Amino acid sequence: MTKLTDLTIAAALDGLKKKDFTAEELVTEHVRTAEAARALNCFITETFDDAIEDAKDSDARRQGKKEGVLDGIPIGMKDLFCTEGVETTAASKILKGFKPVYESTVSQKLKDAGTISLGKLNLDEFAMGSSNGTSAFGGVINPWRSTKHPEKDLVPGGSSGGSSAAVAARIIMGATGTDTGGSIRQPAAFCGITGIKPTYGRCSRWGVVAFASSLDQPGAFGKDVRDSALLLGAMAGYDPKDSTSVNLPVPDYTAGLGKSLKGLKVGVPKEYRVEGTNDEIVAWWDKGIQMMKDAGAEIVDVSLPHTKYALATYYIVAPAECSSNLARYDGVRFGLRVEGDNLIDTYEKTRAEGFGREVKRRILIGTYVLSAGYYDAYYNQARRVRKLIWQDFINAYQQCDVLLTPTAPTAAFGTTENTTDPVTMYLNDLFTIPASMAGMPGISVPVGLNNEGLPIGLQLLGKPFEEGALLQAAFALEQQAQFNALPQYVTARAA
Repeated sequence: MTKLTDLTIAAALDGLKKKDFTAEELVTEHVRTAEAARALNCFITETFDDAIEDAKDSDARRQGKKEGVLDGIPIGMKDLFCTEGVETTAASKILKGFKPVYESTVSQKLKDAGTISLGKLNLDEFAMGSSNGTSAFGGVINPWRSTKHPEKDLVPGGSSGGSSAAVAARIIMGATGTDTGGSIRQPAAFCGITGIKPTYGRCSRWGVVAFASSLDQPGAFGKDVRDSALLLGAMAGYDPKDSTSVNLPVPDYTAGLGKSLKGLKVGVPKEYRVEGTNDEIVAWWDKGIQMMKDAGAEIVDVSLPHTKYALATYYIVAPAECSSNLARYDGVRFGLRVEGDNLIDTYEKTRAEGFGREVKRRILIGTYVLSAGYYDAYYNQARRVRKLIWQDFINAYQQCDVLLTPTAPTAAFGTTENTTDPVTMYLNDLFTIPASMAGMPGISVPVGLNNEGLPIGLQLLGKPFEEGALLQAAFALEQQAQFNALPQYVTARAA
């Protein structure tokens, strides 16, 4: 029999239905795997004992034919989602010890569907980073290894690095993530799994620790496209508690998987052929274009002329919103408090000790661009350019149904590489940021390995609230690519 940790969510649900194994057995096996994989540092807070008890409850529900659509499936929650009674840190010292008295809408929806959380997953502090190297609890290690430099630890991508690494290492079957500028899609590409960012407003942000409110969007990681579709279906939906939530019905995202792409038009934006992109990434992009042709799609060339401004615009808008959102962490209401001589001194000492270097950098940038004399020159200009980026996508979708691009300009890099140069780190989100700025849905699908045996992902971007068509195209790409490689961490454990 296939190892329980190797099953997809879809296969596990089928096995549970047939009584091939119980939820308790499924969760227990994943807990054992997670305990053996602590060196990867995927979890900030483990809830293994609670998970096994929840699995027993799941078996009882299934026995009484009252199970949810994902009952018994072991997952992990990015430690940006508030979870009632379970510490929620956003990977920052300033929130250490904070236990919310409420549950985020997304995590509640997943609980209602019957999923079982093994704990809170590591991330870049306040979701600010592309490597999972800014966490106050230490960086996450990618379960993949370079065949040329097997001694080197690699980053899993960020900010949702704990989520992507845990799914890739078979510690959990699926995970939540948040995507502000690529924080689901880029780590999915680095770890050889699938990650989907839905349209802004499709999943509620209520109860998610805010970084940049007009950009943050919850999404899902799965081993494959079908698993991502199943998770997204359970997570999505209107929430009256979130003013940015859109009141639209949630379709069955698995319904279109496997349907022909005949008549579907796939756009290839010329602006994504950026100088400096790794040659192998470009080669796999070209292979992906051919794969979509072979799947029956029509390829059309499109233009997104304001793409070149997206990165600079993002690093005005996101820090500005971060500066506003993080002003609430003052040592008074929750989390860390460092006593000072007076109130202002307490604020300063708490923030100096509680925030990490990257968070401080972005707060300072954001405060600067919002300050008197610079607000119009920087922030308002960025807002205008953002509207032009959105219009580019709308114009492109007059000619095509989805867009196909690389997910990231490189494969996973070493944990000690690029970390001292923030600009180099920011360039990791070069291909993912434009869709985030425009609020468009996107998904990363693994398609192959580079010459060091590391996974390469391609990104598909879709029309607003048409995640079903996006997933249909992604499934076709997945079928064409037939990517089935496993990280060396998993194969070594099997041996």
